[in-house]
Amino acid sequence: MRLDVRTIAESEFPGWLQALNTGFLRPPVVTGEEVAGRLPHTDLARTQGAFDGGRCVATFRSFAQELTVVGGATVPADAVSNVTVSPTHRRRGLLSRMMATDLAAAKERGDVVATLIAAEYPIYGRYGFGPAAWTTEWEIDVPRTGLDPRWSGPSAQDGGRIDLVSGADVRKLGPAVHDRLRARQHGAVSRDTRWWELTTGENRPGPETWTEPFYAVYRNAGGEPDGLIIYRADDNWSDAKQPLNRATVLEQIAVTPAAERALWHFVCSIDWITTVRTGHRAPDDLLPLLLPDPRAARIVTQADWLWIRVLDVVRALEARTYAVPGALTLDIHDATGLTTGRYRLDASPSGATCTPTTAAADLALDVRELGTLYLGDESPARLAALGRIEELTPGAVALAEGMFRAARRAWCPDVF
Repeated sequence: MRLDVRTIAESEFPGWLQALNTGFLRPPVVTGEEVAGRLPHTDLARTQGAFDGGRCVATFRSFAQELTVVGGATVPADAVSNVTVSPTHRRRGLLSRMMATDLAAAKERGDVVATLIAAEYPIYGRYGFGPAAWTTEWEIDVPRTGLDPRWSGPSAQDGGRIDLVSGADVRKLGPAVHDRLRARQHGAVSRDTRWWELTTGENRPGPETWTEPFYAVYRNAGGEPDGLIIYRADDNWSDAKQPLNRATVLEQIAVTPAAERALWHFVCSIDWITTVRTGHRAPDDLLPLLLPDPRAARIVTQADWLWIRVLDVVRALEARTYAVPGALTLDIHDATGLTTGRYRLDASPSGATCTPTTAAADLALDVRELGTLYLGDESPARLAALGRIEELTPGAVALAEGMFRAARRAWCPDVF
């Protein structure tokens, strides 16, 4: 029987959710409450399914997003999510068909890039995506940090304070703090109202039991919120009746070093907490070096995180800034044909122009490597050594190394 791949109708949404749960190894049961909670926040025109007879056997969804690039500008992005193929229908080209439809629509719509968080590394390179930002998670052995256990708040010199707040407070204060963060953090993406609702337990769909976390806000000397932290704690005691509790950070954003320092010190100073899991952080996060003994923080996760697929080379390269001035002609290969061509990039720390050209190329690379380089987190010299960039003009790789790299590493705080 022919497999039908298409956007879904509202009546097919429950079956689509069941296929989604199946693909993610969640119980394949969908309640009316879950359907009612998810449907208003799902753009069916951007939600695809593969159908075998009347049964949905693969899922795919995208939504509008903004991505912050090097220099602080934002570009419209096609955020890809909810990608599954049921175990009975693997290796039949279903993902390829859905991805091709979505990327073509995104290109037509005017999106500059597509983004995703890859559950599996080998899948998305063949669609032109490259890993552009990585994530690191630390586990902190609190007694070894060297922090003063008597600490009760930010220093007098800092003038700030930390307040425990409610989820409702976070829904009010959080968006403005996050917007300030993503204005300067390349790799950060936009969040809508629904993101804040789900993160704070408001109007959550589905059968999952919600456990309310703790929320704290850092306010500077002027009373303005400069950061927030959301965490949960377990209840674990030794046989000797000693507390061995772990705090797991679900969210921590800060727009100043003072806020960042204070929030980490705060969570490490909570009575009974002996271990802190940091959640997903930038690989060059300040955290370990904020501790008197950085060895108290050990890396427990380090992996690729945000993947980028460039859809419009000209607008993508013109949107970001570059560390040093220079000019390069790039020969981009794209198996789909969406971006194939040669492009001359004239760039500087203040901006760039990019134009299609027929001139001889300095560097040749696949569009997936362009995605990997786009946020300045990967080294062109490393990619050249791996054979993934071809140097056609002597010195072009060294010039690209100076132009594309960013002073701090890219970071995407979100999963989607």
